[in-house]
Amino acid sequence: MRRPGIFHIGAFRFCILLALAPVLLSGCGHFHDGRKANRTFAEANELFYQGSYTATLDKYSEIMEKYPAKADRALFEMGIVYAHPKNEQKDYQKSLECFQKLIREYPESGYRQNSEMMMFNIRNVVFKDQTIAAQQMQIETLGHEVQGKEDEILALQKKTEAFEKQIEAFEKQIKALDQKFIDYAIQKGSIDRILIEKSARRLMLISQGEVLKTYKIALGGNPIGPKERQGDNKTPEGTYVIDARNRDSRFHLSLHISYPNEKDKNRAKELGVSPGGDIMIHGIKNGFSWVGDAHAGLDWTKGCIAVTNEEIEEIARLAPNGTIVEIRP
Repeated sequence: MRRPGIFHIGAFRFCILLALAPVLLSGCGHFHDGRKANRTFAEANELFYQGSYTATLDKYSEIMEKYPAKADRALFEMGIVYAHPKNEQKDYQKSLECFQKLIREYPESGYRQNSEMMMFNIRNVVFKDQTIAAQQMQIETLGHEVQGKEDEILALQKKTEAFEKQIEAFEKQIKALDQKFIDYAIQKGSIDRILIEKSARRLMLISQGEVLKTYKIALGGNPIGPKERQGDNKTPEGTYVIDARNRDSRFHLSLHISYPNEKDKNRAKELGVSPGGDIMIHGIKNGFSWVGDAHAGLDWTKGCIAVTNEEIEEIARLAPNGTIVEIRP
């Protein structure tokens, strides 16, 4: 059985197949133009199906040299071989040159129209291949950039982890040093004053003029200005002393301060009101100790000074009754 002609190739790009469709109908009529030429075309066709594309192209060159009348067909089929996807030496440029030469030198050829269609489709394929190649290069470039960024992020994460460990170690050192100060103060009994700065929301333990420790505090719900009367929810301003303590307090533990002093009493008398009392430094309301440090984000007392339960325990150990308490605006 005779093999089909070269125009029945199957594994080609879809656009090339579309261009080859009319060739399937027109190519067969040329096989009767000279037995020798046809025999050489048959040999070329056999080499093509064997995958010997270089040898196939050599046969077409032989046809063009020996049988000039068949040169247009030889050029057309050479163009197809050059563009065939299974040809490892595929060369779109040489394929285009074959079709261009056919159109230029054989304007009346029956292969002219199909050559023009092939050129159009090959140029589209080349453009698409170039676009895909450019996109792949962009993807590779972006991949390298992403990998570089990932490496940078990993390095930063390692630095951050190392820095966090340093901070943790530093905090432990500070805490240990702070505890040494506290232990020393307890041993010597050297806390001589508590300073409260209302505007800064802080309480400081003072030892011989030096700040030993600072705490965040919450004040009365109406914190600006000195306390004037009972129920005004203001925290006093002035100098007092710790004159009592209550370990059975509704606020964990409380240190009572000696408000009102003489100045407070005189001001209330002039206003014709009661100065009030029961001003404490205390912890968090029983049952709400889980709030912890967050309590200091809001002034929630009725005029007292509030710290956490752990902090009031520490302050109570360091500040005996008689310790001066100065409260500043």
